[in-house]
Amino acid sequence: MKDLNRRKFLTLTGTSLIGLTMGGTSLALRAQEKLDEDDPMAKALQYVHQSPDENKLCSNCNYIQGEASDQWRPCPLFTGKVVNNNGWCAAWVQKQG
Repeated sequence: MKDLNRRKFLTLTGTSLIGLTMGGTSLALRAQEKLDEDDPMAKALQYVHQSPDENKLCSNCNYIQGEASDQWRPCPLFTGKVVNNNGWCAAWVQKQG
């Protein structure tokens, strides 16, 4: 019985890790459209393409995904859209590290 539970745990853990990895990859692949500042979600989070604070940028936000060298990158807050590295929104959180 212990082996069965251990197998289930390892299977679920492995599947979850693969799902998280592939989910992040698919988000990056799907997000192609640049976020418009007039988008309702962008307005709700006060998103702008150019941050008013040079220390608070999308590029150093905890939420940003994708390659650091890309000017426009996916953000999970704006599903299916990419944000400008120099942008900012009210949900900005300093990236750790």
